[in-house]
Amino acid sequence: MHRSGPSVRVHNICPKAAKLHVRVAESEADVLAAQRLRYQVFTEEFGANLHGAQDGIDQDRFDPHCDHLLVEDLISGQILATTRLLSQDQMPKAGSFYSEGEFDLSNIHRLPGKKLEIGRTCVHADFRNGATLALLWSGIAKYVIDHDFEHLIGCGSISLTDGTQEAWSITDQLKRRFLLEESKQVTPKLALPRSDSETTEPVAIPPLIKAYMRLGAKIGGDPCWDPDFRCADLFILLPISALEARYAKHFLKDQEKSDTTAA
Repeated sequence: MHRSGPSVRVHNICPKAAKLHVRVAESEADVLAAQRLRYQVFTEEFGANLHGAQDGIDQDRFDPHCDHLLVEDLISGQILATTRLLSQDQMPKAGSFYSEGEFDLSNIHRLPGKKLEIGRTCVHADFRNGATLALLWSGIAKYVIDHDFEHLIGCGSISLTDGTQEAWSITDQLKRRFLLEESKQVTPKLALPRSDSETTEPVAIPPLIKAYMRLGAKIGGDPCWDPDFRCADLFILLPISALEARYAKHFLKDQEKSDTTAA
């Protein structure tokens, strides 16, 4: 079980001076650094109301039962991206999957095979680029293979800064191509209201959700409204068998030498 350790603060860093590496948190200080980054991104930058957050730290009851994946700058020692990983075996100790607070996962629990939930993913503002996201995914891919998981689950978030129109436009786009079959669909516990007016402008799919879809993921149905994070969440299921060979090869290639220099 992880507990709070020494304070680790995230500083503004020049991307050109960074050398990035992905790894699993090894200490309480590592976890605390991830929690501070989460607070910086979710609360300070996006204004989320995080229950249990205090003193610049985002923490909840799930954290002690998760592994925390980190993208670290080897030059400064700072944590620049993180996601937490809750396995099916650890889930009973946490009481549930995090996404069960938003969706009825009865159909998902009936699926055979080991499940891994990804959550609380965030990236430092100066490093929100394809290289950082790809490196984070390389760590997820290696973790999945090493632990023989068969399904990745999680929530993909869509900002509601401009109202619900864009969220519904993105949802409708995804449902046309990436909707799970009915036997695997989920029901939101707090449905996102439909707007009286529909946007006719093309709406870009958020990069993290787009990355999921490129890897073979599908969405579980309509979005859940998350007032605390001021976003709409889509439930996402990625069968590991759906990973296309070119992506798996890319993510796992020379994993032992996965250091990369940010451009």
